Amino acid sequence: MLTLSMPTRDYGLMRQLKTQNSLGTEFNIEFPAFDNILVAARKMVRELAFDICEMPITTYLVAKAYGKKFTAIPVFLTRNFHHYAVYVHTRAGINHPNELEGKTIGVIRGYTVTTGVWARSVLSNEYGVDLKKIQWAATDDEHVSEFKAPPFVDYNFKGQSIAELFSTGKIVAAVGALPGSVPDVKQVITNAKEAGFLSYKKTGVYPVNHTVVVKDELLEKFPNLGKTLFEALKKSKEAYFSSINRNDIKSDEDKLTIELEEGLASDPFPYGIEPNRKALEALNQTAYDQLITPEKYSVEELFADGTLKLCG
Repeated sequence: MLTLSMPTRDYGLMRQLKTQNSLGTEFNIEFPAFDNILVAARKMVRELAFDICEMPITTYLVAKAYGKKFTAIPVFLTRNFHHYAVYVHTRAGINHPNELEGKTIGVIRGYTVTTGVWARSVLSNEYGVDLKKIQWAATDDEHVSEFKAPPFVDYNFKGQSIAELFSTGKIVAAVGALPGSVPDVKQVITNAKEAGFLSYKKTGVYPVNHTVVVKDELLEKFPNLGKTLFEALKKSKEAYFSSINRNDIKSDEDKLTIELEEGLASDPFPYGIEPNRKALEALNQTAYDQLITPEKYSVEELFADGTLKLCG
C-alpha cells in the first residue's frame, strides 16, 4: 500500500485515524510530529513537503491565489468565535472598538493569520470599524512568502513580541491569539464568549480556522482519495464524540467541544460544504475585503472534486 504523510495536531477528532494509520485498503498514513503545526503548514506551502496537511484556512486561500498545487477537502479541525481576539492596553483610553481607527495595532504573527482575519472581520462587520484607517503591525512574516500586503500593513515590527510592543507603547491594541498573559492588557469586547454565540444566532456564521489540504497530483492520480479521506475523518470525529464522558469532562479540548456544542445547539465540528456555507462565504468575502485575496472565490472553487456534496 502507498504510505501518505499527514501532519496534524493530536486532536481528539484525529485520534481514531491516528491509531489505525490507514485509509481503507489503499493507503497507509504516517503522521510526522511537529511541536507547532504551523511549521508543517508553512513547509507544505513553501515546499509541498507532505502528501496531506492540516492548514489554516486563510493560508490556504492565499496559497490558492498564488497557484500552490494542493486543494482542500471540506473538513475543519479547529474553529471558534473570535470576539475574544481583540486586545487593548488598559491605559490606552479605548472603550469601544471604533476608537481603534487611526491607531497602530499589533497582529500576532502575520497579517493573513486566520484568527486575526476573523477578529478584524468582527471589528468591521459588527462594530463598523474602517480597517483601512488602522496601521497593522505584523510581528511575523506570512506563511505564503509571495503574499503582497496592502499599504496599511507594516512589517517593521517583525520579530518583536506583542508584550514588548505593548510595554513600549508602540501599539495600543492587538489582534490574534494572545501568547500567554500580557500585563495591563484586556479584551476590547466584553463578554466575548456570549458575543460570539449571539453573532451566530444573528448571522449563521460559525468561523472555520483549520482545514486539510491534499496534493493535487495525488487527487489527480487517485480520484477517490478526497472522498476516502473525508469519510475516514468523519468516522474519527464520530469516535471522538462517543468517547467524551460528559459527566466528567477532564481535558480543555473536551470542555471546549461541549461548550461549543451547547452554545450552537448543534454539532460543533460539522464537515462538508453545506453545513458551513455561510461561514465559508463570509470568509471568502472577508479575505477579499481585507485585500488578502485578489478575487472573491466561490465556495465550490475551494474544495476537491468528489467532496463537494459530502457531509458529516
